[in-house]
Amino acid sequence: MAGVTKSSLCLTLLIVMITISSQASAHLSVSFYANTCPSVFETVRTAVRSAINREARMGGSLIRLFFHDCFVNGCDGGILLEDTASFVGERTAVVNNNSARGFEVVDEIKTRVDQACGRTVVSCADILAIAARDSVVRLGGPTYSVPVGRRDARTASRDGANSNLPRFTQNLDKLIQVFSDQGFTEREMVALSGAHTVGQAQCATFRDRIYNETNIDAAFATCRQANCPRAAPNGNGNLAPLDPQSPNRFGNNYYQALINKKGLLHSDQVLFNGGSTDSIVKMYSNDESAFNTDFANAMVKMGNLNPLTGSQGEVRVKCGRVN
Repeated sequence: MAGVTKSSLCLTLLIVMITISSQASAHLSVSFYANTCPSVFETVRTAVRSAINREARMGGSLIRLFFHDCFVNGCDGGILLEDTASFVGERTAVVNNNSARGFEVVDEIKTRVDQACGRTVVSCADILAIAARDSVVRLGGPTYSVPVGRRDARTASRDGANSNLPRFTQNLDKLIQVFSDQGFTEREMVALSGAHTVGQAQCATFRDRIYNETNIDAAFATCRQANCPRAAPNGNGNLAPLDPQSPNRFGNNYYQALINKKGLLHSDQVLFNGGSTDSIVKMYSNDESAFNTDFANAMVKMGNLNPLTGSQGEVRVKCGRVN
């Protein structure tokens, strides 16, 4: 200890303690609201159940909303912010505009949670994370713990949404890169893509595939063409299920559809088209337990992408605008 004064030693210890404290505050925890809002999980679960009972499609929409939130600056509720005269957010990015949905359900859940616990206790980012998990479970998928303690961003990034989110036109190499940029392996990417076992897509997103691509089951293409005219913009908003076999049940049928060349989107079918992910698709098609485990783990990992914690950001009163 020669040359180290008592005051410098104290300063060093203080810096170490502050660093440890900062790192601890950045960690999410399942028990974060144990004292301030113990009913948060049950409140969200009840509201999600009601929303899906009204419209089964909403489950897939909430899962997608969470995914699109986390891939842009982390899981910070940024996608929920509405555009204003002085602010342009993520809702109107290319992949979200007239496509991302479920905002009103998040608002409804927020109202219920606030009534139970107070207006600035539970963040919109946490509500969206919990709602995504409860949607998976309600549709028959695996349950998993949702660590909470996220704070809401005071801004959002349309440019980030346009550059970070995968697109239905992308080939396998680009999809691998997009997910790798967020820290996901190829296997995790294929697992998360399995969220397309539920939900629907608009004709504009699969028109080119059903009319121009060759790695598609002919009968499947003909069936989808019946509700998606060749000439755009006719029928642009017409819907078709992403999973033709069980569009409202979470399971591994999506992967069997890919093997049968019945992937609805180009970005779906490239997962099974002679590339490096073929073996993963085959595995998940034969082993629903492996898919469920990998999907759940990947969702937890995604929920940990760059959350705002501690004194960062805020807890919004209204999810669609900053306080």
